Amino acid sequence: MRLGPFELSSNLFLSPLAGYTNLPMRLTVRELGGLAWATTDLVNARSLLERNPTALKLVASAPQDRPLAIQLFGSVPEEMRDAAVMCQEMGAESVDINMGCPVKKVVKIGGGSAMMTELDKTAALVRGMIAAVKIPVTAKMRLGWDDDNLTAPDLARVLEDTGVAAIFVHGRTRAQGFSGTVNLRGIRAVVEAVKSIPVIGNGDVTTPTAAKHMLEATGCAGVSIGRGAFYDPWIFRRTAHLLKTGELLPEPDFAERLRVLRRHFERYCEFYGEEHGARLFRKVAPWYAKRFGPSKPFKQRIITIRSRADFDAAVADYLSWRAQFCDEGGELLGKYAPAPLVASFMREPGDAEIYARESIPVPKGPVDVW
Repeated sequence: MRLGPFELSSNLFLSPLAGYTNLPMRLTVRELGGLAWATTDLVNARSLLERNPTALKLVASAPQDRPLAIQLFGSVPEEMRDAAVMCQEMGAESVDINMGCPVKKVVKIGGGSAMMTELDKTAALVRGMIAAVKIPVTAKMRLGWDDDNLTAPDLARVLEDTGVAAIFVHGRTRAQGFSGTVNLRGIRAVVEAVKSIPVIGNGDVTTPTAAKHMLEATGCAGVSIGRGAFYDPWIFRRTAHLLKTGELLPEPDFAERLRVLRRHFERYCEFYGEEHGARLFRKVAPWYAKRFGPSKPFKQRIITIRSRADFDAAVADYLSWRAQFCDEGGELLGKYAPAPLVASFMREPGDAEIYARESIPVPKGPVDVW
């Protein structure tokens, strides 16, 4: 597929995920193959213009981290325009506008999902950004504010007329947060609303089969994967292979998972410094552990690490403990193997208990308190 002037290697995208899709994550996933396009964590346009150190860290990149979009949020047209220009000057291939984030601190300033409630105002802001840069401008949205205000198709039409190069749509409303299941019919409605620009679907894609199903059920041009890439950083390679050949590759074995875990951790230390990187990695390692089989001691230990030495010790102790659940070849005995991953919109009624322990962590409580 194409996005603006770019011909992509696949139709698979890494979704921005606040606090996770930093440079170490993007480089790790890209290295495994199959990923065509990645987007930074969302960054406040004003903070970027002020060259806030945290904002600059969010958009930090590297030669291997290409093609790359920087995702901006904000509601002041001049700030969004100037931030887009800054992104272009920093070498980004595209600017993505966050119109989907449901979090209170983003919505209260008129950004994120709030942009879906005032179409004319949003169109004017986007038009100013497009006029200011030569790189493609895209938009990430939800289906609407709530079930009574499914504005995504109307907004998509308006944005296409302003000149956006692509639309990413998460198949939930702002009111849903991350509850319930993704609405594939809602994504299809957005696909059918536009004339020619690509619509990329997002939400609940945790397996290659789920990605294929979303493409077929919605008619979307591509699939953007967020949390599914944490359970399976190889999901892009495996999905690209499935779409090309019809063959579903097996999940990677434990040795490969451990290799990538180590590589991901080392990148955190290189990027953030050893102690700070180790502390931040405490929230990343448990994602890997969910596919390790029995791993409670590892999860308890890894959230205390403060250095490379702590990390190595935690892994070594876990390998020793894990051996009791394995056969002579080092493979987990069947009853200890993790349950297969299945996207929530592909599950049969009654499957909830089977996959409850595999649920992807999301913010809890009413969306208004996030």
